[in-house]
Amino acid sequence: MIKFALKVVILAAVFYGLTRFEVLPGLQVHPNPDAPLGEFGTYLWIGLLFGVVNAVVGPVLRLLSLPFVVLTLGLFLLVINAALLGLTALLTDRLTVDGFVTALLGGLILAIAGWVADQILDR
Repeated sequence: MIKFALKVVILAAVFYGLTRFEVLPGLQVHPNPDAPLGEFGTYLWIGLLFGVVNAVVGPVLRLLSLPFVVLTLGLFLLVINAALLGLTALLTDRLTVDGFVTALLGGLILAIAGWVADQILDR
């Protein structure tokens, strides 16, 4: 449970970095300064939502798309990560993703950040 909470904080920091420094211009977070935790709470919410979507829907999508993953030697996993990011954007009005390429690059960056978080938290 603590690992998941720390991973949510790391994902929130990645979302903050991606949107604050405009790494991906099509990925935007609309922070709510009036929320209980302020703007930081919005990033935590999006990190939590992405973590839950990735933990619940991600394994199902990966299992259903296993033939495509094998056929493309794993490159289809990038499309799955893009779909998970798009699903997160559909579930909240605080996150917008403009286009497939933005979702693909954002999913790649978030997958790498999630992998690094897993490596750090497993030690």
